[in-house]
Amino acid sequence: MANRVAIIASHTGLETAYKVMNIAMAGAATDAEVQIFFTFDGLDIIRKDAAERLKFAPGNEGFADGFKRANVPPVTDMITMAQESGVRLVACQMTMDVMGLTKDDFIDGVEVAGAMTFLDFAYDADVSLTF
Repeated sequence: MANRVAIIASHTGLETAYKVMNIAMAGAATDAEVQIFFTFDGLDIIRKDAAERLKFAPGNEGFADGFKRANVPPVTDMITMAQESGVRLVACQMTMDVMGLTKDDFIDGVEVAGAMTFLDFAYDADVSLTF
């Protein structure tokens, strides 16, 4: 059985998005099953307008130059690469209901499910992380 990596993304911002996608892609590169559960502010990462919504926290704007120098692709590209690598992106149904969001607010390929679906995956995870 492949290793499993269970990630909860509950915060917004480019710093969080890069952390989440970096770990997810590293897990996928090792043939692990990777699932990211996006909840509350973390839903911003997978919204269609993520490029406009996600910003560096005040004082961290200088990271943009560092990411460019290190040839790190934009987060939106990393999400596409992660999906192509088999990473499952799951939006929290309860949070969507609370925030008045629908599946149409998210990029293609995002699954919508409740916390129990994530827990079913996470119970057998070898690694569990929260960002």
